[in-house]
Amino acid sequence: MALHAVLLELSGVILRDGPLRQRLLDEVLISENLRPDPEEYDQVCRGRGDRTCLQTLLSRRGRVVSDAALDKLLAQRSQRYQAALAAGDRLPLYPGWEDFRYQLKVAQIPLGIVTGMQRADVDWVLQQAQWTDEFTLVVAAEDLPPGGDKPASTSYDIAIARLQAQFPQRHITAQSCLAVEATFAGIEAAQRAGVPVAGVACQYPYRMIQRQADWVVDYLNELDLSWLGPYFGLTANPSPEAR
Repeated sequence: MALHAVLLELSGVILRDGPLRQRLLDEVLISENLRPDPEEYDQVCRGRGDRTCLQTLLSRRGRVVSDAALDKLLAQRSQRYQAALAAGDRLPLYPGWEDFRYQLKVAQIPLGIVTGMQRADVDWVLQQAQWTDEFTLVVAAEDLPPGGDKPASTSYDIAIARLQAQFPQRHITAQSCLAVEATFAGIEAAQRAGVPVAGVACQYPYRMIQRQADWVVDYLNELDLSWLGPYFGLTANPSPEAR
């Protein structure tokens, strides 16, 4: 069995934007005269999409908003998110991403993004980094039905279906793809869809990710494709950390 595609979360795996996302969500709550809770982000939002996160935070405070009102809040948040990233000298990337990206490019393995981020934010990041042509597909918040955010398998189910339609001759299955995630919600979503998962220990301690994922690394550049040889029929020996 070949490795047919690598599917990654953008926020928190490639992009180090967790503190920014938390700050912007706090600002949205304050603008609605609601009090943020610093511990709530980990409980409700880590690994989940912006829409799900904001809707849950508002609901916990007894605030029911229409879809149109929620869209407006998310649009305002997206503008602030993009402006904050643009104000930096460069995009805040996690160490090892560029090396891993180059490794996949050389191996000619398609890349896809599977995220709960708003598509406008994903498109903006890809354009700024000049990565638009490097990703075969993007599954974003707008592609998901209600309740379809991680840890549900929906986003990965959609990604696999799109890959199968785009490359019918390759006979792609969930088992022939690799997910790269850094949160429990993301890992669970991929595994529910039947996609093996490499966990990156950049948001949780190494041992906690190791208990959940099929492989675990500290940084993306440590995720050598040769480690995956026994599973995907690649060459070389697996990492001693592979499970």
